[in-house]
Amino acid sequence: MAAFSLFGLLAILRKLKSSPDKELRILLLGLDNAGKTTLLKKLASEDVTHITPTQGFNIKSVQAEGFKLNVWDIGGQRKIRPYWRNYFDNTDVLIYVIDSADRKRMDETGYELSELLIDDKLVGVPLLVFANKQDLLHAASASDVAQSLCLHQIKDRPWQIQACSATAGEGIKDGMEWISRNVCRKK
Repeated sequence: MAAFSLFGLLAILRKLKSSPDKELRILLLGLDNAGKTTLLKKLASEDVTHITPTQGFNIKSVQAEGFKLNVWDIGGQRKIRPYWRNYFDNTDVLIYVIDSADRKRMDETGYELSELLIDDKLVGVPLLVFANKQDLLHAASASDVAQSLCLHQIKDRPWQIQACSATAGEGIKDGMEWISRNVCRKK
């Protein structure tokens, strides 16, 4: 599969964005070791062979032809999660990354996601769930993850679950195309 770059994402979003001089803010959350930083680095066409756990946050910001895209990757360790809400203001899209092979923590990640979805600052924000690590042998399918997280009960926002492998880059483009089709609905 060809690498999907951040500039490819910009091209998709630019087509649909009514005000190209505005900023699009994407919040990237999930438990520690879910693959958030790997996903962010893959989007930016950076090397993903040496990833260290995010202790605070990473941000990738790109300015092109008057269009600014900011992706905030916030660490997912238990001690950091209470600080997530400090980054909720003006979020256009929430990407929640799940380690599909970590079945022991499915309840924990489901709880954290449900807490995000009831926060006033994230009301109506489109949700993309990446069911990551599909390349691993014991990974739950995207449909099994959706069922475990009760995603079908979400009625207050557009949402999508996308199977992916952040290390291989598989499924990322499909998720980003979904974002481009749904980000304008919130505006």
